[in-house]
Amino acid sequence: MSCFHCGTPIPAGVRFSALVDQQERAMCCAGCAAVATSIVAAGLDTYYRDRTGFASPGGDAAVPEELRLYDDAAPAVAGAGCAEGVLTVEGVRCGACVWLIERHLARQAGVQQAVLNVATGRLNVRWDAARARLSDLLLALREIGYVAYPFDAGRHEEQLTRERRRSFRQLFIAGLSMMQVMMYAVPVYMADDGTMDASMEGLMEWASLFLTLPAVLYSARPFFSGAWASLKARMPGMDVPVALGIAAAFGGSLHATLTGSGDVYYDSVTMFIFLLLGSRHLELLARHRAARSLETLQRAQPASAMLVDDFPASREARLVGAGRLQAGDIILVRPGEAFAADAMLVEGDTRVDLSLLSGESDPQKAGAGDGVPGGAVNVAQAVFARVERPTGDSTLARLVQLVERAGLGKPAISQWADSVATWFVAALLVLTVVVFAAWQVVDPSRAWVVAVAVLVVSCPCALSLATPAALAAATESLQRRGVLIVRPHVLETLQRSTHIVFDKTGTLTEGRPVLTRVTELAGMQRFDCLRIAAALEAGSSHPLAAAIRNAAAHLPQDPAFEVRQFDGMGIEGVVGGVRYRIGSPAFAGGGMEEGIVLAGPQGPLAHFMVEDALRPGARELVERFAALGKQVVLLSGDAPAVAERVARELGIGTALGGQMPEQKLETVRALQGQGAVVAMVGDGVNDAAVLRAADVSFAMGSGTALAQLHADCVLLQGRIGLLGEAAGVASRTMTVVRQNLAWASLYNVVAIPAAAFGLLNPWMSGIGMSLSSAVVVVNAMRLRRGRK
Repeated sequence: MSCFHCGTPIPAGVRFSALVDQQERAMCCAGCAAVATSIVAAGLDTYYRDRTGFASPGGDAAVPEELRLYDDAAPAVAGAGCAEGVLTVEGVRCGACVWLIERHLARQAGVQQAVLNVATGRLNVRWDAARARLSDLLLALREIGYVAYPFDAGRHEEQLTRERRRSFRQLFIAGLSMMQVMMYAVPVYMADDGTMDASMEGLMEWASLFLTLPAVLYSARPFFSGAWASLKARMPGMDVPVALGIAAAFGGSLHATLTGSGDVYYDSVTMFIFLLLGSRHLELLARHRAARSLETLQRAQPASAMLVDDFPASREARLVGAGRLQAGDIILVRPGEAFAADAMLVEGDTRVDLSLLSGESDPQKAGAGDGVPGGAVNVAQAVFARVERPTGDSTLARLVQLVERAGLGKPAISQWADSVATWFVAALLVLTVVVFAAWQVVDPSRAWVVAVAVLVVSCPCALSLATPAALAAATESLQRRGVLIVRPHVLETLQRSTHIVFDKTGTLTEGRPVLTRVTELAGMQRFDCLRIAAALEAGSSHPLAAAIRNAAAHLPQDPAFEVRQFDGMGIEGVVGGVRYRIGSPAFAGGGMEEGIVLAGPQGPLAHFMVEDALRPGARELVERFAALGKQVVLLSGDAPAVAERVARELGIGTALGGQMPEQKLETVRALQGQGAVVAMVGDGVNDAAVLRAADVSFAMGSGTALAQLHADCVLLQGRIGLLGEAAGVASRTMTVVRQNLAWASLYNVVAIPAAAFGLLNPWMSGIGMSLSSAVVVVNAMRLRRGRK
């Protein structure tokens, strides 16, 4: 007989099957049975009806056809010859799964990076497209028992729901078995004075055996499957000692029941399974809570929009897909609907809810001429708006991309914990063998019991959970407040930073400067100076450029040609056939210390003075960092006099003005060369390089997309005080991480020797191991209730 899936002859005595087209089909191995079941579950069972032949065991055909279909979808390009993708992985239960999946994929040919976010269950993979295909990676995961597929929001939500239900069912069955077994075990313990005859005690043991079977065969299945998968991959994981402990305790009890001699530990087995499943279920719920923020953002992206074809002549709107919107399109947004793309209101006044984007709970007023980010919800009345950017480039889409990047990689302290947990498992297995051998000499009757206690009492899971659980809780807490952590090292590095470096415009100031004075320098009329300056600044995103454009909004403007932008200095271009420059006094001339200068071929033409109010809470934030012993530095492209004045107002001791982007970069690198850990806060295009170079960086949510792209963390509301809240959470998070690591380490240092010396019974070891994991998770969840 041949395998229904691959056509390989089925060896004698092998009995695997899968239900296909309502019939049990014979399979040659567990892998083919798992793949066939997955095909049917995914609604792809027509594959078996339409295929033209079987796959052979080698070459391309070794990859099942349904997996090779994924190769047709173009993955994201990550660089020359490289591809990357985001996968959903089913069956991720704990840190052991993360450890196994990442290391197994790292062994595959062509794989450059594999990072599994334990909170969201999403796997980010980068591979060499010439050496590997997506289907190869999916097959590699199936070989160790995990089903993976390209991320799909709807299917991912269904998978999370199935995980929660399955976890609860297994926990419920284990709890029911434990309680029933205890009902039979307690009378036996109480009758240790011989008041219970042997036949009744034997009946109790057989009843306990049958009641333990559901817990071992169903509830404990994740531990056995996880252990088997890690052993197949030749990378023993944390499920191995758990599975061995359960199997040894149950096997020894079964032998004692069948032979009628020896002690039984059915109560310890069921209690251990229940308590360990309880701690893992608690961890599962914590992970799913942390993943909900991303799911909420993805569901908030509108799938459609109401497009007005001939506005304002016609106001008839038709339904189109949001992805079809282009810049310049006019859309109708009715009350209760979300803006499908970043847009500017052209007609109507309303209020918009920005809570999903920035955490701002109060709806904001918006009228004609006001910009509204994609994803904002219209809560008042219908308005017409002009699309500024396509849906894929909207504020919400960019935010989703940032959130998707969050959780990738691991901070140093987490990598240390993973490495310790890796050798911990191997050392524990060796220690168990040594302890068993030693007790065979000391007291052979207790050797089996003590070995089981050693296996059960150890808790490598607590070591692996110590950091991810705390980071997931802290990240979720900060995101609710409007702080989006993009890279994993943010909290750890911010907590140990020594220097906080601020940009000025748009960071410590509001970023909405107002033109307060125009001084003509060469007889040119004021309105001509404004008109030329506005033409040069038309394409600039700098706040100072916006101040000039706003002041000249009522004036007719000529277009500027041959425009060149000099980062941190100014702009040069041709207006009305004449070449002009506008920017800092050092760039355009004029001899002034501050302000903006417009210059023509013959020299300076006008001097513009602008003022930018300080952000609320900026001084309090500087004082807070100073109180923590951190040195605050101000780096600004503005004139030194302006930078020093702002520094005096805020109480900043070190202020450097006239800083070009390369000079800011040199300053930060010089600090790092002296041993400083630098946190950089900026918001502009010219901050991108220094943000990337800093040890940890923060971008204002109101800043440019380029600054956000290179930052490690984004302050979504544009409130500078959020940085202080992030610093407070960082301090508490690292305290919790250290507490968790200290607890997990201390527990194992005390509990394992105690079990090895025979001081702990298996049931006591089970309680200790389960409580150790639970303590770590519960301690981390305190961060979700962080102080506002």
